[in-house]
Amino acid sequence: MYWTLELASKLEDAPWPATKDELIDFAIRSGAPMEVVENLQELTEDEPGMQWETIEDIWPDYPTKDDFFFNEDEY
Repeated sequence: MYWTLELASKLEDAPWPATKDELIDFAIRSGAPMEVVENLQELTEDEPGMQWETIEDIWPDYPTKDDFFFNEDEY
């Protein structure tokens, strides 16, 4: 399983929190690349019906707004 910023960004609008099946369904319906679906299929569920709260739960290195060095008030 590998994530890139482009692949992970396809899940920004997912209905969080979501189960593995809900995320896969969302990825397919939204036309995400097949790599996203394959990555989601590789997720390990600790228990059936487990939910992930955000993309950071799936890919901890996903950049947040705090990771960018610009001041939104200037624009």
